[in-house]
Amino acid sequence: MIGQQLRTPFTDLVGVPHPVVQTGMGWVSGPRLVSGTANAGGLGILASATMTFAELEKAIVETKGRTDKPFGVNLRADAGDAADRCQLLIDHGVKVASFALAPKPELIAKLKEHDIVVMPSIGAAKHAKKVASWGADAVMVQGGEGGGHTGPIPTTLLLPTVLDAVDIPVIAAGGFFDGRGLAAALSYGAAGVGMGTRFLLTQDSAVPDAVKQLYLERGLTDTVVTAKVDGMPHRMLRTELVESLEETSAVRRLGPTARRTLEFKRSSGMSWTALLKDGRAMKKAQGRTLGQMALAANTPTMLRAGLVEGDTSAGVLASGQVVGVIDDLPTCEELIDRIVVQAAAELKRASSYVV
Repeated sequence: MIGQQLRTPFTDLVGVPHPVVQTGMGWVSGPRLVSGTANAGGLGILASATMTFAELEKAIVETKGRTDKPFGVNLRADAGDAADRCQLLIDHGVKVASFALAPKPELIAKLKEHDIVVMPSIGAAKHAKKVASWGADAVMVQGGEGGGHTGPIPTTLLLPTVLDAVDIPVIAAGGFFDGRGLAAALSYGAAGVGMGTRFLLTQDSAVPDAVKQLYLERGLTDTVVTAKVDGMPHRMLRTELVESLEETSAVRRLGPTARRTLEFKRSSGMSWTALLKDGRAMKKAQGRTLGQMALAANTPTMLRAGLVEGDTSAGVLASGQVVGVIDDLPTCEELIDRIVVQAAAELKRASSYVV
């Protein structure tokens, strides 16, 4: 691992040498990828939304066995057992708690009491202001280029509005893959970058090699944002399955959706009561309609089929637009080293323009 070349408020806050974050991707961000990122000097984040409570604890213990560096866990703030999962982070001394939605102020306060850095993901400047007023230590903002659930505003427009709204470290995500992007983000005023698809396409990622190859073959126009999978905008690779979902009516999707809900219930170990409780929380936090909530179990089940089992005929593949410019599978260390070196060089080059 190269020595520290870029120091930002985020590297100081989290205690990592490089301002590079591997985002929490369901079924992808497991102990191997997270520890690979951590050992390379970045911040790796475990994705817990697709894990049971017991699986999360096992993953945390395994990650700690693979690295002694700081790492984080991504949590669903609206999950029925969110408080218990936060206590798990406290018990195991996890450094960072990231959230897909804003956690309640009392949850933020509890985590901060135990020196855990709280970093919610937000999609608008007003949300950043809200969580900052509640005590969040940093925020991650993802523009429309990103993978997974995403909004319509590109990073280049969304990032400045968030930076103008808060004075805590901001991590920019959506469309980043190299040192030029990191240099650009830092020049905007961000304290680092978050990357998902770029880390999915590394040797440390547990995604099947055949699926990685499928990603590498895609171009800049080979992703689509669809709400037909789980009722919310979700960017993923264009595949025959996704194309068919786009053309299928809600009535015809009803049967497969019900089957996936049953499969998700079995794999998660959740009771119907727990599922309904999560659904109510999702409706309250995200404003989902009943139809959208009925589709919600599609995502973890279909992502697992594609990203874990490698079955693209039954599964979907979340992806950022950046997939179209990625053409290799480095280790996490190789990736982070070259990003940081290139970013430092670009920042020095740009400084030469100042008179």
